[in-house]
Amino acid sequence: MSKRNSQQAKRAARERLQAEREKQAKREKVRRQVTVGVSLVAVLAVAGGIAFAVSKMGGNGGEGDNSDWSVAQKVADKSADGTVKIDGQSYTYAKPKNASGKDGTDIVVGEKSAKHTLDVYEDMRCPICSQFEQLAGETITKDVESGKYKASFNFGAFIDKNPAAKGTGSRNALSALGASLDVSPEAFLQYKKALFSKKNHPEEQDDGFASDDRLLEIADQVKELKGNKTFKKAVEESRYDAWALKVAKKFDKSKVQGTPTLKLDGVHLKADSQGSPPMSPAQLNKLVDQQIKKGGKEKDSKE
Repeated sequence: MSKRNSQQAKRAARERLQAEREKQAKREKVRRQVTVGVSLVAVLAVAGGIAFAVSKMGGNGGEGDNSDWSVAQKVADKSADGTVKIDGQSYTYAKPKNASGKDGTDIVVGEKSAKHTLDVYEDMRCPICSQFEQLAGETITKDVESGKYKASFNFGAFIDKNPAAKGTGSRNALSALGASLDVSPEAFLQYKKALFSKKNHPEEQDDGFASDDRLLEIADQVKELKGNKTFKKAVEESRYDAWALKVAKKFDKSKVQGTPTLKLDGVHLKADSQGSPPMSPAQLNKLVDQQIKKGGKEKDSKE
């Protein structure tokens, strides 16, 4: 075989190999799209219910998130309160100054003397929680301000673990909420409202809250947080990441199976026989007033 023919044969072989690689890449791309598509259908089917079900499955992600969640988890696991060394570097467990309870995982807003407590269970990426906050969130704020009850907020991060929506947005937004709680309870309430608002809340499969820049952009809509350098630094430095993980762990221990869930003095408030949460001010007021009138006679009733 001549040298020229040999070169042509080698070139033809390379071209066939390249063509085969391109075909394989296309097949792999289609396979991934089908897998993601099936996963998203499953998520949307769950989201179609009135409450968002808790997922137990794992996952990672978080484009734009400055956090090192593996380190934050070690700090949360090892440090009850103070400094812990990981790989020769010291990390300090921080909790918002307006938080209370063990490790600062109790987020209670309102008068301490209020006779009743409304427990609110949410996930920052939960689409139904966003709808609930838009419809009834202001009612809770007004009732807290009037002293009708104090509100205890409990946040999960289970959507971050869902394989069809995996990411870090639930944890990252919770960490930023911790920074707002450090400023004041009022800043916390207004920031939570802004995050859950229609114009700011991402679709469930969109890990928009993983972006620190996006969280800071939304914070500029809150008077106390706009231009607040201490808050900005806390978000950028991921100061309350370990705290966020402890708050999420507390949620997991509650055994709550869907969000949003509301409990007054420990009694689950259900809008219907299926256990749907009260999604309107009228529903919420009716259930709260009924339970207050009963005077805690059902406190021993679990669900």
